[in-house]
Amino acid sequence: MSIVKINALTVPAEQREVLEQRFASRAGAVEGSDGFEWFELLRPVEGTDQYLVYTRWRSEEDFQAWMEGPMKAAHQGGGGGAGGGERPKPATSASSVWSFEVVQQAAPKQA
Repeated sequence: MSIVKINALTVPAEQREVLEQRFASRAGAVEGSDGFEWFELLRPVEGTDQYLVYTRWRSEEDFQAWMEGPMKAAHQGGGGGAGGGERPKPATSASSVWSFEVVQQAAPKQA
């Protein structure tokens, strides 16, 4: 079965819109990555200032290949910015990655 990676991002209230805009305008390289299955950006509704970035992968190896390739390039400035200028200030104040194996899953029943 698949693996799930959840990046818990602590985002100050004044940076929420910035974070969401950055995800909306991202290059989209993850969608074409081998083994990629799903992505969701989850906005907190109450009780926390943490956004969750949910991705699901076919295997740990596929996730690691993405981390060492497209993701690393994008976060080192290889994601393409105009003129190679100064990198923008991070929208998050903290981050941690949680890893899970999918052991059960269900989908809606088809009529």
